[in-house]
Amino acid sequence: MPSPAALSRSLLHVTIWGMGVKERVAEHRRRMRERGFRPIQIWVPDVRTPSFAAEAARQSAMIAAHPSASEEQSFVEAVSAPWDDE
Repeated sequence: MPSPAALSRSLLHVTIWGMGVKERVAEHRRRMRERGFRPIQIWVPDVRTPSFAAEAARQSAMIAAHPSASEEQSFVEAVSAPWDDE
């Protein structure tokens, strides 16, 4: 069987028995950095929450009530591809 080091060079994800989660994550990050990658973290709204749904509904109602809503919606529809065509 190949050594853990040989496996880590050939696979993106490797489970090395005897290592805890923190050690495996640290090893994975080390390998990725060696390959020229760097980690980033992105925080996005949780679209599953009731507060997100309420805010989306509020903003949609404001846009729909705006005097230029019809003109803007016509533009969006003109530049959008139908879902069936994709």
